[in-house]
Amino acid sequence: MSHPAEEDDPFEDVREETDNPMRRLFAEYGRENSLQFVVGTLASVVARVLDLMPPLVLGVAIDALFNEGANLTFAEAAAQTLPLLTPAMLDGVVPATREGQFYLAIGLIALGFFGGSAFHWTRNWGWNSFAQNIQHDIRVDTYNKMQRLNMDFFADKQTGEMMSVLSNDVNRLERFLNDGMNSFFRLSVMVVAIAVILFTMNWQLALVALVPVPLITFFTWKFIKTIQPKYADVRSSVGQMNSRLENNLGGISVIKTSNTEDFESDRVDDVSMEYFDANWDAIGTRIKFFPGLRVIAGIGFVLTFLVGGLWVLSGPPGPFTGSLELGQFVVFITLTQRFIWPMAQFGQIINMYQRARASSARIFGLMDEPSRIAEDPDADALDVTDGEVVYDDVTFGYDDDETIVEDVNVTVPGGDTLALVGPTGAGKSTVLKLLLRMYDVDEGSITIDGQDLRDVTIPSLRRQVGYVSQDTFMFYGTVADNIAYGTFDADEESVVEAAKAAEAHEFITNLPDGYDTEVGERGVKLSGGQRQRLSIARAILKDPEILILDEATSDVDTETEMLIQRSLDDLTADRTTFSIAHRLSTIKDADQIVVLEGGRIVERGQHDELLAEDGLYAHLWGVQAGEIDELPQEFIERATRRTSRTGAESDD
Repeated sequence: MSHPAEEDDPFEDVREETDNPMRRLFAEYGRENSLQFVVGTLASVVARVLDLMPPLVLGVAIDALFNEGANLTFAEAAAQTLPLLTPAMLDGVVPATREGQFYLAIGLIALGFFGGSAFHWTRNWGWNSFAQNIQHDIRVDTYNKMQRLNMDFFADKQTGEMMSVLSNDVNRLERFLNDGMNSFFRLSVMVVAIAVILFTMNWQLALVALVPVPLITFFTWKFIKTIQPKYADVRSSVGQMNSRLENNLGGISVIKTSNTEDFESDRVDDVSMEYFDANWDAIGTRIKFFPGLRVIAGIGFVLTFLVGGLWVLSGPPGPFTGSLELGQFVVFITLTQRFIWPMAQFGQIINMYQRARASSARIFGLMDEPSRIAEDPDADALDVTDGEVVYDDVTFGYDDDETIVEDVNVTVPGGDTLALVGPTGAGKSTVLKLLLRMYDVDEGSITIDGQDLRDVTIPSLRRQVGYVSQDTFMFYGTVADNIAYGTFDADEESVVEAAKAAEAHEFITNLPDGYDTEVGERGVKLSGGQRQRLSIARAILKDPEILILDEATSDVDTETEMLIQRSLDDLTADRTTFSIAHRLSTIKDADQIVVLEGGRIVERGQHDELLAEDGLYAHLWGVQAGEIDELPQEFIERATRRTSRTGAESDD
């Protein structure tokens, strides 16, 4: 039988390879928090022992103080209730008078309640601290791993799925480590201690009380086998639902302008119903399991009450032998209830464990995600002197089936500007992503001042390269925060100067709070052109040795583009610059223009030279000049074929 998780879970492959995720959880994260674990465990033991004191003292008091027919002293009753003690051991401890014994009983009962409360507080502190620390460490480690994965990982995963791992799965682990582990040790101590007491009091009646244990064990094992795949389905469906909600909220303006609210409501209804079905399937199993455990536990309690009651009233029934005092029977019934119900509650802990196991498998599945980029631990920092960039026979494909960039050879002297031109899908953006080492080349090499990018540290490379993308992204915060992002030590004056250089200062000062204006989520309070100018200001403030402009003025009007272009001319004057622009007028003065088609270089030269060749560049220039009627039919047919491509081929 297949499960939705197997078909739709984006982490399924690595999740299945995660061996013993819970053992790995404790091995990697539990050791750092061993103090809290030990405190929680020891406090659980002491707290549960103190919890057992009141019923034991009550039984002794009944036989020694209130049941005259028993003819037992306090010491004798205590030894009979708990044979681990002897009357001789209590000599000098138990008062001689009945009044003194009465107050001793009250004191012991009070000690059980108040002392138990203190150790329960200590137990809760230990387990909560243990769980919270691990939750924090796992969330941070998972995020750190995630943000260092290759870009192709994010192309295959939806944001909601990854948010589900960072939020829901990590929180579910915390609930198990706190509530589940806390309850496990509390109940374990209770069950073991009560079992010892019952057997020392009356081993025959204890066997009656333990009749349900084999049934509870089998029932629990069956539950584990049934519920585990169901919880995997639930975790998968949560990720899918979060992805749909995140996607729709991010595209709310498109939904409104397309009048597709009803369509999207139906899609949300579908994923919500998938989650409902998966969750209800797990709930259905769970709600059958726990009442079944209560029935089994109830059978043990009824049998114990029946046999013990007959024993007190009429002597040992059937094959049973020996005596059973009233106080002992009261203790036995009280402790039997405390013994059987914890046995049933182990099912709740197992239920939490299975949920946590499914979540930990997803977390470690993500953390084990392989990266295509492997940084040499002995790599040196990049040292940029002239800024010369060389592409030497570079070939690259996002997968083994298709090559996106092939045999690219380019040399860009330090301080020069290289423009990349070509139709959509030619591989222009891919060429520049390789320079940023978002991906590693499959063949050939890229060097900066003779240093292979694979031999230098990634942080040092990206510190030296400024990137302005056509897809501008603003972080939630102020205008100043977004300009200074990545250059966090910049002062206010430097931020303003960068904004002026990007032709952004005037519109910023007209905002309600100037540079302190909140831009909203993803910069929603700003126009596309304003966001793009802030992105350029961010790159100017970084003052990199190498600059990449990927459609840097695509979202601005003609006048603003002219102003920004004037600033960019000053910015690029003394640094190596790579520029992609569909508006060829913005790159016609580049030192070198490379024309790509199908991932290969088909033309190179300066603007006038390429126009004279009357090749692809000249035809693209003609399109922008409005000379469509003069274009050759072959160019139009090739353009039709190019625009019909999808997937990775659409990368610029």
